[in-house]
Amino acid sequence: MSKNKNHKKSRGFAKMGFAGGFGRFGRFAPFRFARGFAFRFAHRFAKFRFATRIQSGFKDKSKGGFKERFRQFFTLESLARILFAFCAIVCIFAVVIICVFLFGNAIPTIFSIGVSEFLFGEVWQPLNEVFGIFPMIVGSLYVTALAILFGVPFGILCAIYLAYFSRQNKLITPLVELMAGIPSIVYGFFGLIVIVPFFAQVFETNGKGLISASILLAMMILPTIILVSKTSIEAVSKSYYEGAIALGASKERAVFFVVLKDAKSGILASVILGVGRAIGEAMAVIVIAGNQPIIPTQISDGLRTLTTNIVLELGYASGIHRDALIASSVVLFVFILLINMCFLALKKKS
Repeated sequence: MSKNKNHKKSRGFAKMGFAGGFGRFGRFAPFRFARGFAFRFAHRFAKFRFATRIQSGFKDKSKGGFKERFRQFFTLESLARILFAFCAIVCIFAVVIICVFLFGNAIPTIFSIGVSEFLFGEVWQPLNEVFGIFPMIVGSLYVTALAILFGVPFGILCAIYLAYFSRQNKLITPLVELMAGIPSIVYGFFGLIVIVPFFAQVFETNGKGLISASILLAMMILPTIILVSKTSIEAVSKSYYEGAIALGASKERAVFFVVLKDAKSGILASVILGVGRAIGEAMAVIVIAGNQPIIPTQISDGLRTLTTNIVLELGYASGIHRDALIASSVVLFVFILLINMCFLALKKKS
């Protein structure tokens, strides 16, 4: 009877995984249970791992060798990442090379002429080796300030009209874009034929001067201000405008006091681009500015900017004269950089 009970008990242990043995511990029940549990766990884990490898398309990297690793490294995403990084490095390298060339040639020239004589001198006579660029600095400031004064309000209002009030947006916007593609010399001819005769009759002068150049530059920066401001205004969420209308505001009040307030960052960016275009323009200003290296005292007086001075004299300059023109280009570069930094600080503060 006892043997029959022991036999049934051993059969029950075998079903639970206790059968077999590990050497002299084979008939000891806890060790038999541990061994059966370990076998079942290892078997199920192996089946799970094999299934996941098949589902995920797993391939052993060690079997692929160098070709497999090379193929995995040079994928489309990695090649695109390398291309983008290369383009960014090229841009940075180009800026560094330009800065090294300009400052490397300009700084010794400025110190040889004299910092105060070069920056604040009011006489520009290359034949006598007198190089004072203060009249050109003042002329650039005057032209840029008046161009921004005339062009920015008109451009922003035009952008508002195209974004919220125009019914002929598909017709006007391509014309504005076409206006942005007109060459500078064409603008200069237009100013010479239309603007200069008008102001010649108004002021009884030859018509070439500060006011003519400022209005022409205002026309040239209009496409940049209009298109960038329009894009910024249209990027504002319509829920702001609709919420203002729902609260009882008129369409004009909703646009000017709600939409423009949220789009001021993009509008300020358009102004920065307009300033860069105005202060760096040369060909159109040469035609109608008068090209006189003096400080203008009236809006009808002729003037010369830094860019026009470089363009007019760089073709035949040599020696210290050429170095002085390169130094004036560095002054223009620093001048534009300071203006952009001021606008960016204002943008960050706002």
